[in-house]
Amino acid sequence: MKDSEKIKKDVFFLDLVTALWQHREISSYPFRLSAGADMPNLSSHIVAARLSAMGDVALLTGPLLHWHEAGGLTFTILTREAFAPLFTGHPAVTRVIGLKQEQLKGRAQRALFRALAEEFRGIPLADLHGVPRTRLLSLFWKGPVFRYPKKALARRLFLISDGHLGRDALLARNVPQRYAAALESLVPQSGSWNPRELCPRFFPTPEEEQWSHEAIAPLNLPSARRFPLVALHPFATHPSKTWPARHWKEFSRLLEERGIPHFWTGRGDANLGDPVRGRAAPLSLNFINQTSLRQLIALLARASVLVTGDSGPMHLADGVKTPVLALFGPTCREWGFFPSGEQDRVIQLPLPCRPCSLHGGGRRNALVCARAHACMESITPHMVLRELESMEGSVPGMTRKP
Repeated sequence: MKDSEKIKKDVFFLDLVTALWQHREISSYPFRLSAGADMPNLSSHIVAARLSAMGDVALLTGPLLHWHEAGGLTFTILTREAFAPLFTGHPAVTRVIGLKQEQLKGRAQRALFRALAEEFRGIPLADLHGVPRTRLLSLFWKGPVFRYPKKALARRLFLISDGHLGRDALLARNVPQRYAAALESLVPQSGSWNPRELCPRFFPTPEEEQWSHEAIAPLNLPSARRFPLVALHPFATHPSKTWPARHWKEFSRLLEERGIPHFWTGRGDANLGDPVRGRAAPLSLNFINQTSLRQLIALLARASVLVTGDSGPMHLADGVKTPVLALFGPTCREWGFFPSGEQDRVIQLPLPCRPCSLHGGGRRNALVCARAHACMESITPHMVLRELESMEGSVPGMTRKP
């Protein structure tokens, strides 16, 4: 075995042992808000901690709304500064504490956690991340601590056993359902809520809606929305989860050929979204690297459908009730991140090597793939177009081409 391969294997099993050691799935204080005299009088306000990544933070917005509606709970959100805008206008959120990277290192982090613990003394903490950093916060916390069933051990066993161990446990609850289970003792039955009840929820402001209306105006879309407007998001945090650039280009060409207007979004190579030149009226617009997080949400609310890979914007689209057509390769349904909207579709290929990693990069997957990333490469633009056309009942104006 090559040294580099041995190192990767050793690191993987070290992570597995760490996950075993850290494995905890029981809330520290299983009390109800309606508790009698023999139980603590818990506050109906909770500090919820989920620091990253964008998709995981976005998925929290659905459970927050249901906890608020079913149990009257309100929340202070603790997350990274970049993701704080996700909670703008959320009825369950009274405050968002956005943390800078330098605040989450060494002495600064410890000082921050002590200050937060003192400020929220007696207020429950919901650790919805379950990483060493948030576990350190819980050690400082001066109140009840609730944790969610992260299924870290089950996911790793499923991965290293090539899918033979843990499937049923993982499919029993997706990530929003696992979040909801954290406070099941406070809001009874929350752990059994339907996945569609827990879809993300975002609330564009009137100003953001007006901005998005003006942004897509060059496409000259009919006001009655008799034509589809397709959003394309070609990027992902891990390169192995991205559909090849040449496939995106060809898919855009197929949309142009059928006269279907579309726009590009996300952060990455802006050249990918360059429109076809020579048209009197554009059929595509390029917003790559040009929008804030809130503007992206408002744009996705304008779209008839979003085509993307396993990415954060997939959950943003769900949160504004825009149907999603998602392309999955190295990751899988068992991880809990499939889109859960009623009209959402997923394209994935039944390859024996899937899944090859927990997050779509590193460990067993890396950037070197023995199958040349067949899980994404073999999804053709025509396959995606056929699936898109099959959504004609849920995407306004979409019809099959004879």
